[in-house]
Amino acid sequence: MLKLVRSLLLFSLLLLSLMDISYSQPLNQKKIFTRQDTLRGSITPERAWWDVVKYKIFIQPNFSDKTIKGQIVIIYRVVNNPATKRMQIDLQEPMHIDGVTSNDGPAVHVTKSTGHKETTAHQPPRALTYKRDGNVYYIEDAPQKNKIDSILINFSGSPRIASNPPWDGGWIFTKDEKGRPWMTVACQGLGASVWYPCKDHQSDEPNEGALIQVKVPSDLVAVANGKLYSEKKQADGTVWSWLVRNPINNYNIVPYIGKYVTFKDSYVGENGKLSLDYWVLDYNLDKAKKQFDRNVKPMLKCFEHWFGPYPFYNDGYKLVEAPHLGMEHQSAVAYGNHYKNGYLGMDLSGSGWGKKWDYIIIHESGHEWFANNITTNDIADMWVHEGFTDYSEVLFVECQYGRKAADEYCQGLRKNIDNDIPIIGTYGVNQEGSGDMYAKGANILHTIRQVINNDSLFRKILRGLNKEFYHRTIDSKDVETYMSKQSEKDLSKIFDQYLRTIKIPVLEYKIKGKTLSFRWSNCVDGFNMPLQIGTGKMFLINPTTQWQEQELPLNYSIEDVNKNFYVSLKKVD
Repeated sequence: MLKLVRSLLLFSLLLLSLMDISYSQPLNQKKIFTRQDTLRGSITPERAWWDVVKYKIFIQPNFSDKTIKGQIVIIYRVVNNPATKRMQIDLQEPMHIDGVTSNDGPAVHVTKSTGHKETTAHQPPRALTYKRDGNVYYIEDAPQKNKIDSILINFSGSPRIASNPPWDGGWIFTKDEKGRPWMTVACQGLGASVWYPCKDHQSDEPNEGALIQVKVPSDLVAVANGKLYSEKKQADGTVWSWLVRNPINNYNIVPYIGKYVTFKDSYVGENGKLSLDYWVLDYNLDKAKKQFDRNVKPMLKCFEHWFGPYPFYNDGYKLVEAPHLGMEHQSAVAYGNHYKNGYLGMDLSGSGWGKKWDYIIIHESGHEWFANNITTNDIADMWVHEGFTDYSEVLFVECQYGRKAADEYCQGLRKNIDNDIPIIGTYGVNQEGSGDMYAKGANILHTIRQVINNDSLFRKILRGLNKEFYHRTIDSKDVETYMSKQSEKDLSKIFDQYLRTIKIPVLEYKIKGKTLSFRWSNCVDGFNMPLQIGTGKMFLINPTTQWQEQELPLNYSIEDVNKNFYVSLKKVD
């Protein structure tokens, strides 16, 4: 009996720790910020004058000594009259730049919208001087004469090794179950500059995508974002080239290297035929076929219904087996859920509904709409990524099992909310807010759905967000304003309450006969969210921060508040 009790206790502790991990964040919460934090998290003068057009990355990892070397061509547009001739390039220690070259021949650039060709002046390559300042390099006298320019950077080093990916990230050098090399990287929050030189700020995605070229030993396969462009065998290895045609977050550009095999499928969606490519370790092929078939197409059908067309049809949809739990790497979603339903076999909601589908496939794919299509300028607003994506789980449950199941799943997620610090973080220093952005974010949206009280309109708003902000970087305020405007309801106080404070609004009430007196407390000034009462047909009250009186209809009780509102009740004398 004691052994059984001890086993149950250990299992409970493991369960709690895993649930805590699921909502932990890629950055530690800082209370004091350094100059390096500001350089990373803000638009400095050395960043402001140029906009990334495209990255062309070549890397060659060395598994035996855990190093990488490579080069990157950064094609950029000069967007204003520069206040400085210096260019800020981010590359985190201990990685280092080995040389920078400008204008390596004429560059022809075709503008997507017009097809117009722009050619930079033909100049011989010239070496540029540079100096390091912590995790930042300053390139001196970067070319600014042409509308479109480029620099080539050679880099190398021993990248930071991930200690607990994807949360505490970096490069991953590990082995698969058969002892063969398996490599990738996970760097959300930490930043893409942990392994390649770039403009490491979410507000600047390469407008025309990226070319990722990875040289590996001939017995390994390299997979990356976008579609396979070429596979060139050389005497000392194979170069795998992958082409991304859409804007992409820096941290989403990721190679996967291992003994991969592939299988393919397709999905006929709102924008036509979407290619589905799956890359898994050879010994997991049969399991992958079954698990992916059960989850991917139902997910796409559901999310296209609620959010609009998959945002990257010309880059395809891809799942790639990874040695960590998962990440939303655009068009190459990292999958490490061991072909289990739930979150490593668990239900994070405790409702029972979360064990009926593969959490990582659903959640990380939801990010294709929120995080990859719509990206926040500052990581402080990352709730837009995680809150909407956590809510995509709720909508998937609704698509598969009905509205009641979705309500139960969403309400169950509340047990993961800490209300420790506000969801929105500190701006300009690369710092997100509370991990509550996941479960609390989902419950904010579910609450707003009740306030709108029109599911057709709510769906139109979700689809409208993905259309209005298609392939754009935005602020939380852009989303908040859009939802208020489209719903024709002022949601600003609701957003302020749940995003910018840790207070859960309390409806204080007292009853005298059939008369109900009520008001909101523990809330921001002017908080006036309506609230539904009753089971079945709902009765609407409109509390403010001032006491009001209203006669309750027969058989209605204040205790029968719609549980989909994330609020508390308090009876007062």
